[in-house]
Amino acid sequence: MSETPHTVAEIVTFRLVPGTDTVAFVHAARALEPRLRATGHVLSRTLSADPDGTWTDHIVWTSHAVALQTAGEIMADPIAAPMMQMIDPDHVQMRHAEIHYRQE
Repeated sequence: MSETPHTVAEIVTFRLVPGTDTVAFVHAARALEPRLRATGHVLSRTLSADPDGTWTDHIVWTSHAVALQTAGEIMADPIAAPMMQMIDPDHVQMRHAEIHYRQE
């Protein structure tokens, strides 16, 4: 039996560099939208913030392989630089989880 790719959730939690304007950060994060859409593999994306200042970028991808490949490409893309400069690198955690159920 051959394996079929499953959708994958990319969950990135982080904190912003102290003093970062949240409106500017959201604007910088939204600047990635055309790049993500161009992959044809992003099913959804949500950016949220907890009251304690922890942010979560949650992206649903068509497969784990595409998520990993695109993450590497985006890190090298100048369009991502403004967003990345606002994220505290000491407080970043990324994980990928296979989705077994998703309510529409």
